[in-house]
Amino acid sequence: MKVLFTTPILEHPAAGGPQLRIENSIKALSNVCELDICHRAYAPSNQVANTDAYFSKFARNYITYFDQSPQHNRIARLFKRIFGRLLHQQNPKYLRELVRYIMVNDIDVVWFGYGNISFPLIMTLKKRLPNIKVVCDTDSVWSRFILRELPYAEGPRRQQIQIDGKKKQNEEEEWVELCEVTTAVSEVDAAYYRSIASHPERIYLFSNVIDVTSYKIVPARPEGFVNPCIFLAGSYGPNSAMNMAAKWVLDEVLPILYESYSNIHFYIVGRNSDSQFGDRAGPGITVTGTLDSVLPFLCHSNVALVPLKFESGTRFKILEAAACNVPIVSTTLGAEGIPVIDGEHLLIADTADEFASAIRRILDDQVFAKFLSDNCFKLVTENNSIEALSIEAVQILELLENA
Repeated sequence: MKVLFTTPILEHPAAGGPQLRIENSIKALSNVCELDICHRAYAPSNQVANTDAYFSKFARNYITYFDQSPQHNRIARLFKRIFGRLLHQQNPKYLRELVRYIMVNDIDVVWFGYGNISFPLIMTLKKRLPNIKVVCDTDSVWSRFILRELPYAEGPRRQQIQIDGKKKQNEEEEWVELCEVTTAVSEVDAAYYRSIASHPERIYLFSNVIDVTSYKIVPARPEGFVNPCIFLAGSYGPNSAMNMAAKWVLDEVLPILYESYSNIHFYIVGRNSDSQFGDRAGPGITVTGTLDSVLPFLCHSNVALVPLKFESGTRFKILEAAACNVPIVSTTLGAEGIPVIDGEHLLIADTADEFASAIRRILDDQVFAKFLSDNCFKLVTENNSIEALSIEAVQILELLENA
C-alpha cells in the first residue's frame, strides 16, 4: 500500500513530545508500507538539511517543498515564524503540489501527522480528491487540551479559551466524519472520538511510543551535574501547561521539599525554559533552554516529574523516563492514558504536600525507587515500542485497504 505522510512540522532532533511522535510514527509506518514523506520548509538551512538527511532513509521518496518568498525580509521571516502552521494549511501552491504528487504516484492513503492542526488542509484536499483515503493522526484531543485550562484562567483569557475550545470541538466533529480513519494515542482519547463519530469503527489506536534502542546507551553526565536532583522537561511558553507545572513545583512543592532535602537540585529543561524561567536559576536551580537531547540530564536524575494540571494525550515525559530507568512522580492527569498503577510503576500525587512526599519517598528508599523504575521500564518497553506501533499501523492500513 502506498502511503504519503505529510506534516506541517518535521524536526530532527525532536524538540518535544509532538515532534517525537512524528518521528516514531514515520519509523513504524516505514516498516509496514511503501512510505513517501513530504513536508514544507520555509528556507534551506542546516536544521532542514539535518532533518532531511535523517528522515529520507525511512521513505521510498522524500520531498521537501520550500517556500520561495524572499528570505532577506525580516518582517516576512517573522510572519512565517508566527503564522507558519496556518500558512501550511492554506497555501494554494502546497495544496497543488500535494494533489499533483498523489495523482502522479498513485498514492492510496494520505496520512496527516499533526492531524489536530491539519483539518483545513484535509478538508480542501478531500474537496479536490474526494476518493483519496485520509488518516487524521492526532496526538491529543485538542479541545480538551484547550478547555482544561478553564479552571485556571480569568478575565478575557477565560472567554477566549471557551471560544477556541468550541471551535476545535466543531472541527473534531467534522473530521471524524470526513476522514476514513482518526487515530487516538490512548483508549481515553479514542473513547472521546468514538462518542462524537457516526462511525466509531473508524477510530483506531495509534499510540505514543519510543524507539527503545535510542535509550540503551547512557550519555555522560553534564559538566557540573548535581545530585540529588529532580528533573522537569517540556516546551514552555506563556499560559502553557508546562509553565503552570514549573511554577507549581517552584512555588509550592520545592519549599516543602527543602524542609528535608535542603540540597535538592531542580533541573528545568527544554524549549524556551530559559526565556520563561531563566530568572529563577540559581545555586539550587538550573534552567537549560533548548537542548539537542534531554537524555544527559534525564538519565542521571533521581526523580522525573510530570506535574501537569491540564493537557491531553499521553506524555512522552513518562515514556522517556521509563526507558531511562528513572523513577517518576506524576499528577493523575499527567499519567492519563498510560496503564500505570500508582505505587507499582510510579507515584501519583495531586497536591503540593503529596507531591513533595512522593519525591521524598523515592529519594529516601533506593530499593523502592528501583522497584518503580524497573516495573515502568518493563511496561513501556513492552507496550510502547516501535514494533507495537507497527502492529497498530498494520491494523489501520488493512481497514483502509478493504474499505
